[in-house]
Amino acid sequence: MENPNHKFIKLFLRVALAAGFLSAVADRFGMWPSEVSVWGDWGNFVAYTGLINPWFPESLVPSLAAIATAAEVLFAICLLLGFKTELFAKLSGVLLLIFGLSMTFSTGIKGAFDYSVFAAAGAAFALSAWGGKAWELDSLLAADRT
Repeated sequence: MENPNHKFIKLFLRVALAAGFLSAVADRFGMWPSEVSVWGDWGNFVAYTGLINPWFPESLVPSLAAIATAAEVLFAICLLLGFKTELFAKLSGVLLLIFGLSMTFSTGIKGAFDYSVFAAAGAAFALSAWGGKAWELDSLLAADRT
């Protein structure tokens, strides 16, 4: 029998990962006050994307920033809804791992540790391996098929 706390833990992982993604996206669009903002606007985020991805041609950096942003929004929405949770948790883990490795190889490991990027990637991978459905759209969709 599954521990009843597992449902809350799984929900917490989904919400925490989604909140992290949405907060970062809000920051790059200037939605956080300047005193707590990391990037503050899109231009600064694109510049940071170029900084941590020096192996990409400069002409591709804006597209890379847009793709990362779109992925973060999509992954956050799917995690919040519990839609294809295993898939989007795994994709979130991959995105976060790529981000952490990019930070590490370009600016050093301290930033990735300070921002807990590897911990978040680990949480996403743990969520992707978690069995059962708890308060997820996937549960409703599975019920409709039966």
